[in-house]
Amino acid sequence: MTEPVTTMEAAPALGEPLPEPDPVPGCAKCARLADERERWRRMGNLTRVSDCNIWMRRHPKHEHKVL
Repeated sequence: MTEPVTTMEAAPALGEPLPEPDPVPGCAKCARLADERERWRRMGNLTRVSDCNIWMRRHPKHEHKVL
């Protein structure tokens, strides 16, 4: 019979969070996502703020690069 595990693994090292992306001037989708991000921030929903940041970095067929 094996003994039960009584210790936890070490917490993962996550590093610094990414900075929030700036909307690209002239991109309607970036502008909409930035507005939505601020609305969620005012409502205190930081999960949705994070979602908007991810969508802004990755929106499909993006004709400009967002780092």
